Amino acid sequence: MHTETFDVIVLGAGAAGLMCAIEAGKRGRRVAVLERADRIGKKILISGGGRCNFTNLHCRPENFLSANPHFCKSALARYTPADFVALIEKHSIPYHEKTLGQLFCDRAAQDVVTMLTQECDAAGVRIITNVRVQEVQRPSDFVVRADAAEFHAPALVVATGGLSISKIGATSFGYELAKQFGIGIRECRPALVPFTFSADDRRRYCDLAGVSSEVVASFDRQQFREKMLITHRGLSGPAILQISSYWDGRQPIVIDLAPGHEITAVLRNSPRRDLAAARAALHAAMPIRLAERCLELYPPQGWSNADLAEMEWQLHHWEVRPGATEGYEKAEVTAGGVDTDELLARTMESRNVPGLYLIGEVVDVTGHLGGFNFQWAWASGFCAGQAV
Repeated sequence: MHTETFDVIVLGAGAAGLMCAIEAGKRGRRVAVLERADRIGKKILISGGGRCNFTNLHCRPENFLSANPHFCKSALARYTPADFVALIEKHSIPYHEKTLGQLFCDRAAQDVVTMLTQECDAAGVRIITNVRVQEVQRPSDFVVRADAAEFHAPALVVATGGLSISKIGATSFGYELAKQFGIGIRECRPALVPFTFSADDRRRYCDLAGVSSEVVASFDRQQFREKMLITHRGLSGPAILQISSYWDGRQPIVIDLAPGHEITAVLRNSPRRDLAAARAALHAAMPIRLAERCLELYPPQGWSNADLAEMEWQLHHWEVRPGATEGYEKAEVTAGGVDTDELLARTMESRNVPGLYLIGEVVDVTGHLGGFNFQWAWASGFCAGQAV
């Protein structure tokens, strides 16, 4: 079997792995990136509708979900959105801000992959694709055995991603490897994922597929004001994807269907209180098809001030108990993962296995929608690359 020796082996040529390799290569380390797929950066290429929402200008620790909400602070402070924007500008990649600080490529996500490839080349990083790792051992250095080759290095970086989007090759390999070395795993679940309706709600709402409306989706103490999309299977859109990361799988989520609107005010202040007036008020605040369904399912019980107050409350507190989520197949990221208590926040190195680093989505740090998960990938990769 062919054997090669490096200073650092990175498993996974995604955002975190490539950033780590670049930084390590800049420091003179001999780095090999081993990628299971036939090309690098597959998740980068499909992100943001093919234009890669590569970071968010307003990135803060509060934009991340983790069992330890403080863990991400060090990495995010050491490598900021401005640092990645500087790299984008160095390569003259045109980009734009969409909404809420989200930055996208003007042309295509391929620009980011090309940039990372060029940076790897400049740093002397070797990228090897189509590598199916059979096992990892550590007699002294780490030994990574693949089909036809064996790779040795004193430092191993696990950047294999999570379970989301299996069609592009997501596997549980990173979690299994962590367990092999005695590292704890927080329970994983799909995040940033659409909900499916229960059977009853599917009958009530699935014919509204295609209706999109600005809402506030809430669960526990979290809430997001963005668009909601009704689909033929359930609910999607940014507001729903955001709140899905916090859903406990049991309790209902609450949706304000008309944020910022006091719909019944016009009825209370008018001598005309009837269904036609209520319909007109609803049509002014939300899509017509959704307004009509609200009137069908939750008609006012009368026209007194108390009745109107009850109607108002219902419109701002629509309770939906999802049947489930669409699962990892449709999830943008995986929540949970490698327990951050097992890692050093500054370097991403295992506390108990010197030389073993875990970065990116495989770690129990999950960002909100809008470029935050890429920023975590860049930041965690940078920190590991500065330490290996």
